[in-house]
Amino acid sequence: MKFLHLGDLHIGKTLGEFDLIVDQEYIFKQVLEAIELKKVDVVLIAGDVYDRAIPSEAAVNLFDRFLNGLAQRGVKTFIISGNHDSDDRLNFGSSLFETNGIYICGVYDGTLYHRTITDESGPVNISMLPFVKASQVRHFFPKEKIDTYDDAVRVVIEHAGIDNTERNILVAHQFVTGDGKDPELSGSEGGSASNVGTIEKISYTCFEPFDYVALGHLHSAQQVGRESIRYSGSPLKYSLSEVNHTKSATAVTMGEKGALSMELMPLVPMRDLRHIKGTIEKLLSKEVLELPENREAANDFIYVTLTNEDVVDDAMGIFQQVYPNTVKIDYDNTHTRQLDEVEIELLPGQMTFGELIGEFYRQVYGVEISQEESEIMKEVAKEAGIQYETD
Repeated sequence: MKFLHLGDLHIGKTLGEFDLIVDQEYIFKQVLEAIELKKVDVVLIAGDVYDRAIPSEAAVNLFDRFLNGLAQRGVKTFIISGNHDSDDRLNFGSSLFETNGIYICGVYDGTLYHRTITDESGPVNISMLPFVKASQVRHFFPKEKIDTYDDAVRVVIEHAGIDNTERNILVAHQFVTGDGKDPELSGSEGGSASNVGTIEKISYTCFEPFDYVALGHLHSAQQVGRESIRYSGSPLKYSLSEVNHTKSATAVTMGEKGALSMELMPLVPMRDLRHIKGTIEKLLSKEVLELPENREAANDFIYVTLTNEDVVDDAMGIFQQVYPNTVKIDYDNTHTRQLDEVEIELLPGQMTFGELIGEFYRQVYGVEISQEESEIMKEVAKEAGIQYETD
């Protein structure tokens, strides 16, 4: 039996001000082509189908077209909700969809949802665990000690009655760690792995009963603990921290119990995401613009880091004349490096917001804030509901 593991579709996501619907449709067509090429029997979608709890009409329509494409090819599809999804909305119509081989588990109801499909080697049990918090599981198992997400997932699996002698697959959406090692975490998931609380981390040892674990939640394709516990990663680059990723779908071939092989199938975007760095004069010079990678990829999404010491007026407008899909411009210069070194805890206590801003200017720029700049900051503070000075 052949599976294709996907996750973190984030349909409806934007990159800066740019809508990614056409990019996502482009990549889904590649996925459908890969399914035909590899003669895939089953697709596993491991959560974060949508980028927000209330998806746009365009996002819903795109997912509808994708599911239709899967159903038309006779592929059985198993979908769970992620932390970005509305579990109830994603679950809508799930009983009706099953008649077309589309199985959705958007809401955890106290049992580990599973369906059994068969091939020439016998039954394959596919279990689905949508994103859950410890408090949700505790509600169904009040007598169990459940303090962490790890406790919660262990309790769910222990009460599921998994037969270890059969072939078992789990689709889940959680933060899973290996042997004392955190997986790679991208910026679009909220920072670094060290920022994820201990209570949220789940050991891969929870998943002993399963031959393959299809994970969602992290955007980098990677294994966790053992080769058959994997994050598929997102199908597109959704943040600057993903700029060096090679996006893929994970193809899994399952034979008899214990016979498992995996292959990463690269996904090539319609518009890639690139990061360029240097002075504006250098980056927009004729010699740089005529480099093959720049001429061939002028429509890519571009993050720009300028090293000019002074702020460039209308830098975004200038860059978008050359790179129309410039997403963001930031600076790496003496001022920004000094800013990184400022520790707000070292500033004197009991200071007004205005005094803090003045001290900030002195530390970073070595000068007093001007009257004009002070007036601007007062307006900003007013709009933010911050008292600039004490009365």
